Amino acid sequence: MSSVESGGDGGKWLDAHYDPVAGLFTFSSCVDLADLSGDGESRLVVGDMGSGSSGMKLKVYRGTALMSESTLLDLPAGLVAFFMDLHEPRIPAVAVASGPCIYVYKNLRPYFKFTLPGLEVNTLEQDVWQQVREGQIDPLTLKEMLESIRKMADVPLSVRSLRFLSLDTDDMDEFVQLHKQQPIRRQTVITCIGTLKKSTADEDGVSCLVIGTESSDVFVLDPEAFIILSKMTLPAPPTMMDVTGQFDVEFRITVACRNGNIYILRRESDKPKYCIELSCHPVGLVRVGKNVVVGCTDESLQGFTQKGKKLWKAVLPAPITTMAAMDLPTRGFQAVLVGLANCEVQLYRDKNLLSSIKTPEVVASICFGRYGREDGTLIMTTKEGGLIVNILKRTAAFDDRDSAPGPPLAQSIRLNVPKKTKLYVDQTLRERESGLAMHRAFQMDLSRLRLAAAKAYVKALESSLTPMSSSLSEPLKMNAVVQGLGPSFKLTLNVQNTAACRPVMNLVISFLYDESLYRMRNPYMRIPLLVPGLIYPVETFVECNSDKGISDIIKVFVLHEGKSSPLLTAHINMPVSEGLTLN
Repeated sequence: MSSVESGGDGGKWLDAHYDPVAGLFTFSSCVDLADLSGDGESRLVVGDMGSGSSGMKLKVYRGTALMSESTLLDLPAGLVAFFMDLHEPRIPAVAVASGPCIYVYKNLRPYFKFTLPGLEVNTLEQDVWQQVREGQIDPLTLKEMLESIRKMADVPLSVRSLRFLSLDTDDMDEFVQLHKQQPIRRQTVITCIGTLKKSTADEDGVSCLVIGTESSDVFVLDPEAFIILSKMTLPAPPTMMDVTGQFDVEFRITVACRNGNIYILRRESDKPKYCIELSCHPVGLVRVGKNVVVGCTDESLQGFTQKGKKLWKAVLPAPITTMAAMDLPTRGFQAVLVGLANCEVQLYRDKNLLSSIKTPEVVASICFGRYGREDGTLIMTTKEGGLIVNILKRTAAFDDRDSAPGPPLAQSIRLNVPKKTKLYVDQTLRERESGLAMHRAFQMDLSRLRLAAAKAYVKALESSLTPMSSSLSEPLKMNAVVQGLGPSFKLTLNVQNTAACRPVMNLVISFLYDESLYRMRNPYMRIPLLVPGLIYPVETFVECNSDKGISDIIKVFVLHEGKSSPLLTAHINMPVSEGLTLN
């Protein structure tokens, strides 16, 4: 089938294959990609559920063709490909969880069968069936006794007793005669399965099997001897799990349970370390980096940290049918694929929608990874049994901008607020207890500061220490420019009358300086009539007498002729005489 561009997503995907009558009825937990022949080409491994009561098979696809199939004895609950040893060539095995057993296939042939250990049997139930075996009680009495045991016993009844209680009165005698000689057993079943690296994080490293059971237990199995390495207990039966880390170092098992909560198990404890309480039941669980993305029955996608803190929530247009992780190590790209009931598959990174794929039917399972020799392959099966294969374009680029209306993306980023120190807590308590006194002290200090500033300003105005005149009748402004390297400097004073229309006359300029350091040709000069708005330059020369490389301040006073109080004052910081030092 020729490839065409997939619509509705900006041409990021190629529609490589679509077979509406492939006859694949499965879920995402029963689909995996693995190189089963060691030739560098990945195959599609599917646990097909058939009709639900018959026709269960393990199918392997190469490209678009069915490569092989094996009959399964019971409905598959999960399927994983894993490396169980270090033998060459490096070919993974396939583990299929079905009922209370795990069937391991190597080179696509049955290799090993592991059965879960039996559960504790109720002693009262055993005594009742022993009496039946000895003929002491009839089936009706057996039913009454089993019903009373079921109501008051801590240990649940076996499947045989529960099946007996569901029978009609006419069928009880035949059932008792058929089963009374057989021993009573309580056997749990597997609900979910995953893999956990043993000691190294390499892609082809040896992995342990992690299984969740209906008895609310999580087991970690050794990949070679198939013995139980670790057992952990949950408050409710697990339905989905995601595993990360190494068994010998540190690992985290994130488990969604039937009570609507998500629990996080760690290496050092056999009980859950953290609990995420959801407002509705989860239907999908995917780990992206250090965060956990959960799809819920209320048509929402939620993000949590690995410690259970909620980060974000995105509302979806339809109910979720399946979820899977999208990981492209070559690009460093990680996201979540979400299959929806409106015949769409949406790609999310955090709460941002990056791409949307229209599908001809409602998708039941999703698997992304290397298929054949193509790294970015998206494989989907539909509820009607169809098979869809899409390939990600090598030129595809995803935009992180949030196109949905609402607050900006930066608003959802948590601030790194430091922890409260003991000093902070002590200061907070002190402020609470002495708040009134602290406010009064602050106001007193502020008033004193304002008073000191006002006094300094008044003193500057009275003594004319500023380069601008405060007199309303004779408003003047002056600045000074010093030119030269020394020992001779040119001093230019620019004097301006800032009045609107009144000229100023009879002004003189006087200099005050250290006569041992400087010598001026004209220490006392007259200023001509100052017309408003014009700048009058007044020039003079200053000679430096010292050869010690020191400088001082020259004070400039503008006065009325015959008066000692200056109109304005300027302080000129003279530069060091460099010319005299060179001589």
